[in-house]
Amino acid sequence: MSKVTINIPDDFMLGAAASAWQTEGWSGKKDGQDSWLDAWYKNDRHVWHNGYGPAVATDFINRYKEDVALMKAAGLTHYRTSINWSRFLTDYENGVVDEEYAGYYDALIAEMQAQGIELMLCLEHYELPAVLLEQYGGWGSKRVVELYLLYAEKVFERYAGKVTRWFTFNEPIVVQTRVYLDALRWPYEQNTLKWMQWNHHKNLATAKVVKLYREKGYPGTVGTILNPEVTYPRSSAPHDVKAAAMYDLFYNRVFLDPAIKGEYPAELVALLAKHQVSWDVSAEELQLIAEYRVDEVGINLYYPHRVKAPSRAWHPETPFHPAYYYEHFELPGRRMNKSRGWEIQPTIIYDMAMRIKNDYGNIPWFVAESGMGIEDEAQFKNAEGQIQDDYRIAFIAEHLYQTLRAREDGANCLGYMLWAFTDNVSPMNAFKNRYGLVEIELENDRQRRLKKSAHWYRQRRDSRQLTLSLDDEMK
Repeated sequence: MSKVTINIPDDFMLGAAASAWQTEGWSGKKDGQDSWLDAWYKNDRHVWHNGYGPAVATDFINRYKEDVALMKAAGLTHYRTSINWSRFLTDYENGVVDEEYAGYYDALIAEMQAQGIELMLCLEHYELPAVLLEQYGGWGSKRVVELYLLYAEKVFERYAGKVTRWFTFNEPIVVQTRVYLDALRWPYEQNTLKWMQWNHHKNLATAKVVKLYREKGYPGTVGTILNPEVTYPRSSAPHDVKAAAMYDLFYNRVFLDPAIKGEYPAELVALLAKHQVSWDVSAEELQLIAEYRVDEVGINLYYPHRVKAPSRAWHPETPFHPAYYYEHFELPGRRMNKSRGWEIQPTIIYDMAMRIKNDYGNIPWFVAESGMGIEDEAQFKNAEGQIQDDYRIAFIAEHLYQTLRAREDGANCLGYMLWAFTDNVSPMNAFKNRYGLVEIELENDRQRRLKKSAHWYRQRRDSRQLTLSLDDEMK
């Protein structure tokens, strides 16, 4: 182990992220404004840890002034959240704005500006209106693409100029992968065709929103926030290398390539055709995707993904799934976050940075989420009641170091955003694993308390330096 110090550039973001549905709660929500997540919770509450869901969340909608003050205390330069599509409108077909909910965002923007923290807004963080899933099949429908564009138009009319960094989606691959590819979440349907159709329509929606924003001449940028999993083969043998490339193709490049390069990988298109996944796509739609690419990309990075070549033949009666081409692989002796079941490997950030630099034109990008969820954090409280989360400080330090090292080596990386600012609800895990710089005390009226990591983060912002001890292979 040796001690390393690296500078944090003055223009480098040190922020944190959250989403509307994970923080705001249902206070003021009207009948008919359920999101897909709300409907899932209502229909399938037993799968959410201890029954917690989005109903109250952290009650940010009523406590945002308190939380913005805590953001300032924790040293955040930027904060990313979403606008909840299902709540922003009362009539999705005609774009009628819910003035009460929209007014809350007016006030939040003003409060953040007053405190000197830049707000970055995402248009969809799993918050598809439930009625659009019921009526049209959600993102499987081209009508939903148009209704999303109408929603975006209403949002931009109100806030463009006040907020200048916009994102079309957060992790656009996740919902359909969990619902239609793996059938792990409500409403549980294994259907690879629906999975690919949702992928395409979200790529198309991103292009349409970029086009709208540019044609209106609004200031600032439109990007998207993706969660490509840095994928490593079990070995250097050709069959394992191919398995990793296949995983990357189906789960990473399906969104990276359209957003940044303006096209789907030819090999992906060919494989979908080979397996009779006949998704509905037109030449006009592909042209829109080619012409209207994003200005920047946020990348969510938590853990590496390791795969090997499949060891068993695919059952002939099983519908096609990308797992036809790979199996998951667990590296023996890997370093683990045992609470979450995820491998810890900070170099994924450097490796992704070099990939964006070398394969994607060094587009402006930033780490949009990076964090460590720990179960039963109360056990780490000191005599004063503050959580001593040295494990989180170490995690952030190592991942931030890899981000800064990549920037020094030419990556066009704009910053590091922590998941999350406060503890918050996650799908199914609810409050089981805590990610925040700020503790949410569920048993004490959701009172907030800065963790040790919040003070450490503030010190990094003030000093613009990071010092840590590293193994030689991590440098």
